[in-house]
Amino acid sequence: MELKTLRAFVEVVRQNGFTAAGKTLCATQSTVSKAVRQIEDEIGAPLLDRQAPKPRLTAVGEAVYARALRMLAERDDLFAEIAALRGLKRGVLRLGLPPVGSGILFAPLFSRFRKLYPDIDIRLVEHGSARLEEILRLGEIDFAASLLPVDPDFAWHEIRRDPLMTLVASGSELASRESLRIEDLRDVPLILFETGFAQNRVILNACHAKGFEPTVAARSTQIDFIVELVAAGMGAAFLPRLLDRRRARVGVVSLLLDEPDVDWRLALVWREGAYLSDAARAWQTLAMESRFD
Repeated sequence: MELKTLRAFVEVVRQNGFTAAGKTLCATQSTVSKAVRQIEDEIGAPLLDRQAPKPRLTAVGEAVYARALRMLAERDDLFAEIAALRGLKRGVLRLGLPPVGSGILFAPLFSRFRKLYPDIDIRLVEHGSARLEEILRLGEIDFAASLLPVDPDFAWHEIRRDPLMTLVASGSELASRESLRIEDLRDVPLILFETGFAQNRVILNACHAKGFEPTVAARSTQIDFIVELVAAGMGAAFLPRLLDRRRARVGVVSLLLDEPDVDWRLALVWREGAYLSDAARAWQTLAMESRFD
């Protein structure tokens, strides 16, 4: 089984189809399909249910996909280590940052890093934390900023911990309260970030722990739009106090979410035991020595 064929299979799953995978790999659809068939012939079992509207993993496919991700990440680690051993003068730092809070917290660190290491090429990827963790697991980035808790196969260093604030319209029955518990929102529609943002996981887990499934009124990636939806009376939303202080708006009241284990805990995350280039280690050291007030 060749890594090249495994890469083709992984891309079919990630791109939800053979045609899109071919475009990513700069290969024809038939070449990609042949590569997947080759793996299936070696294993003796189908990896994909091709009768579904989009290729869907079989039970065997799930196992092969998980192992393929690890094998491809190990290959990338090997190449990175070899490059470092050859003494590359210009390093590359690959970072994944979420849109929420990253600018405030990481811009000063970027500035310090650039002054210390002007020849390092910083390649930035921006997604929600859940998506960043997936990309990190693939070995496509060195670090991601994500909300704790994370999977045990990741190592992490906590950057910032803030309480979550609940945003409600000033005309809401809840607006006169000093703080809220998650059960106070049982009958209140919630405005969440788009799927792929780890803050949603924190909120939904808290609701489930209290025995209810919240009503989701809307989702967005734009904080300003979310605040405007709250002002319009569409529901309640959540922001870490760090950002809430910068999003004051007439018609919106911010209340402390007084709930254990729902703090917004942002961490620098990397793969446990993965090889880190000199550039990556330099960033890691600087981040772990810095204060993110």
